[in-house]
Amino acid sequence: MQRSQAVSQIQIDDSQVIVTRWDFPPGSETGWHRHDHDYVIVPIKDGHMLLETPSGDQEVMIKAGECYRRGEGVEHNVVNIGNDSFAFVEIEVR
Repeated sequence: MQRSQAVSQIQIDDSQVIVTRWDFPPGSETGWHRHDHDYVIVPIKDGHMLLETPSGDQEVMIKAGECYRRGEGVEHNVVNIGNDSFAFVEIEVR
């Protein structure tokens, strides 16, 4: 199944952080990727996502304003499996 690409916009990229806004229309994905830094996700619109990882898939509901963090090196793909668009800001800490 071919999925559309989620839309990313880098807002800050300096010596301390990389801040990227991600917008996910229904059915879109980030594509498989790995982070080189620890990071924090700040949801700005509720959403229903599928987190695909090498160790298995997990459905996750994100809620605007409820942040979470992950460590560097995590390989994954984020997919919008809901009927509505959602968005989050990703803050990678160098």
